[in-house]
Amino acid sequence: MGEGMSSVGTSVAKPMRALGEVLAMALDAFVILCTKPFSWREAVQQAWFIIRVSLIPTLLVMLGFTLLVIFEINLLLQDIGAADLSGAVSGLASVQQIGPFVTVVVVAGAGGTAICADLGARTIREEIAAMQVLGIDPIQRLVVPRIVAAVVVSLFLNVLICAGGLVGGYFFSVYLQGVTPGSYIATIPLFTGNAEYAISMLKALIFGLIAAIIACYRGLNVAGGSKGVGDAVNQAVVITVAVLVPVSLTISLIQFAVL
Repeated sequence: MGEGMSSVGTSVAKPMRALGEVLAMALDAFVILCTKPFSWREAVQQAWFIIRVSLIPTLLVMLGFTLLVIFEINLLLQDIGAADLSGAVSGLASVQQIGPFVTVVVVAGAGGTAICADLGARTIREEIAAMQVLGIDPIQRLVVPRIVAAVVVSLFLNVLICAGGLVGGYFFSVYLQGVTPGSYIATIPLFTGNAEYAISMLKALIFGLIAAIIACYRGLNVAGGSKGVGDAVNQAVVITVAVLVPVSLTISLIQFAVL
């Protein structure tokens, strides 16, 4: 009985300890960002790297996911005789939900895995330990620029997906389903205004921040050689998606309660 309780306690304490370490690293990164010199060169290089590995997957996921949702919704609107509201629904779907979520899935799946693999390889080669011996803070030198780069790229990709969803919905609704251009454009502001755009950008910022922090944490806490790096990369993606679902739901509930 005692051994069973001990194993349960260990299984509960381990994720709680990991959560505390993640929050501590995030707090350290925030304090360093506000108080110490920032490595702009590293941040620009990482942002360009994340864009390179994320842009094509973002476009492909945006085309497939956004147009599929808009297609299904437009069919429903046609059935109830409300096809002229396709612009409003496209704005609601693209800006408030699809844009931020697709952005972070791509950033976590492409950019986050690259960040985790890079930091993990540095960790198992003991480069991180060597930096600490030399008095170089790896959080300041490696983590902070990557977090900033991931957030900036997430905001950029969110704008791209939102715009692409609206433009794609326009061509799909007007040229394939017979909706008039004027009604499509005129109904977009019904459900999507400045407040919704602001919430969408806030979601992208928070999602990108979470994805970058988790990727950096798993990369800096790799064990077991090259196999450990692969496991850390997989865990980073799974944990990021698992965390983002309740976070997205919470933000949406607050949004609907306030707006």
